[in-house]
Amino acid sequence: MSAPLKGFDYDKLLHRPFAPIEQTYTAKDSILYALGVGLGRDPMDRKELPFVYENGQKTLPTQAVVLGYPGFWVKEPDTGIVWQKVLHASQSLQVHRPIPASATVVGRTRITAILDKGPGVGALILTERTVTDQASGELLATVSQASMARGNGGFGGASGPSPAAVKLPESAPERHCDLPTSPSQALLYRLSGDWNPLHADPDVATAGGFARPILHGLCTYGVVGHALLKSLCDYDSARLKRLDARFTSPVYPGETIRTEIWGARGQVLFRATALERGVVVLNNGLAMID
Repeated sequence: MSAPLKGFDYDKLLHRPFAPIEQTYTAKDSILYALGVGLGRDPMDRKELPFVYENGQKTLPTQAVVLGYPGFWVKEPDTGIVWQKVLHASQSLQVHRPIPASATVVGRTRITAILDKGPGVGALILTERTVTDQASGELLATVSQASMARGNGGFGGASGPSPAAVKLPESAPERHCDLPTSPSQALLYRLSGDWNPLHADPDVATAGGFARPILHGLCTYGVVGHALLKSLCDYDSARLKRLDARFTSPVYPGETIRTEIWGARGQVLFRATALERGVVVLNNGLAMID
């Protein structure tokens, strides 16, 4: 295959080896993640307090997306990826067992497909990561994501098949939940392990085509997970078993995220908008709730 940019090798990238990531995290790390997605804004809210306080601590199911994470590997020179133009396209999470407040876990990542969406769109890179409890050997979660490498399309590969999108109802949502983000939210969230400078450095954001640093897609994803726990689960985190969504537009820190919801149990559908701009930021959402 011909490569659009020097260093981009489809076969080499598809079979790129990832060393298992052993990560020991503490109650403090779990609190930091919860704060990073916006819990604890009201310190008197007794439903949220257990997620940000070590006495009787709870964890958010979406915390699994930052566990055993291999780092911002697309920035490595040998990938040939134009990392400044990489955007998170979609995210899927299956929670097999409750996420402990502290543990040692092992993350094992692999690239499952690379799709050529054309030189004007990019290369869609699909990855999967399993997160296993080291002590018990139990599988805690399976984390899958798609990233669009906007500077690497047109390499001559297959364009599909792409993962099918969930179709949302045409009827009005049955309920919604509005949760604010703070102007410094991205700076706090990145402390959970995603060091992409796109979310902190104004110069990198400008180079990527944005007026200012944007919120991590996975932070938006965590805010939506919080909205579902709040609206449907009464903060019982064990009830949220799956969370899939497509990222359709960035959120700017300080905006309010409105999660619109269809259903209450079993298969639940959702989307999210940046309320101030009326822009859909997460779409085609599917959650499984016990």
